Amino acid sequence: MTDEASSEAEANVARLHEILDLRRLEFTAASSETDFFIGHSQYKPDGRVFGGQVLAQCVVAAAATLPSDRLIHSLHGYFLRAGDVSEPIEFGVERLRDGRSFSARRVHAYQKGAPILSLSASFQDDQPGLSHAEQMPTGLPAPDDCPELLDYIGDEDSPVVSDWLRKRPFEVRPVEPSLHTSGVSDPSITEQHSWFRASSTFGDDPVLNAAALAYASDFNLLEPVLRHHELTWRTPGLRVASLDHAMWWHHRVRVDDWMLYVQESPAAQGGRGLGYGRIFAQDGTLLATVAQEGMVRVKEVQ
Repeated sequence: MTDEASSEAEANVARLHEILDLRRLEFTAASSETDFFIGHSQYKPDGRVFGGQVLAQCVVAAAATLPSDRLIHSLHGYFLRAGDVSEPIEFGVERLRDGRSFSARRVHAYQKGAPILSLSASFQDDQPGLSHAEQMPTGLPAPDDCPELLDYIGDEDSPVVSDWLRKRPFEVRPVEPSLHTSGVSDPSITEQHSWFRASSTFGDDPVLNAAALAYASDFNLLEPVLRHHELTWRTPGLRVASLDHAMWWHHRVRVDDWMLYVQESPAAQGGRGLGYGRIFAQDGTLLATVAQEGMVRVKEVQ
């Protein structure tokens, strides 16, 4: 990596830290069981807030109402409206329950007085118990043997590339050919794999690492839907929007270590497609499981 690229990668990760640094709002709430925070967004050329960003900020907001050693293990959220990157986002955290081992929180993310995301999350103390996990796929090339996503794109300088893909705080190395290129996807590839990690040193805060993984979990999870139907991100008339997102953390994570994202699509129907993913550490440990349903439509181009 050149000095210029390294500086850009560090700046992208620093920006993610800034986005996750929410400010607590100090005013009398309608309920003493609700805490309020405010945050800002990463720029995207289409003006819409990246869903993974709001998920990550909700994790941080909910965790701020809990002891530092009670960490998130699951979330379930619905994307209700498109967010506006030019507007701040307000987060309201409802303290639903605090038990001896588990805590539950509900988080609503608001813009202009309306919710853009509604999410429930559960947190747990570290505890011993039964343990088993799905195995990581074998026979895949190592991260260093896979091209970086931007290598597929080359010298293209569209706003989507220059203002979004190049400024994401994660390095992504697809195993299969990227759907960001032109042409037709291969429908025989129904399961796709990508290596990814934070593009520079991230730090060891477990809350921020869990939040950053939620951010990255929204990368391309609906791509397998496109592969089933020989579509790419450049297909004329393609419209894709996330509807909901669920995630389960199985172990603590370090997002600046290489991880493998295994993604597939069990079903699509009625203009909706379901993506399912598993995130593994490079040593094969299953770190997280993710599911997302999205609107996937191809409108006829006039």
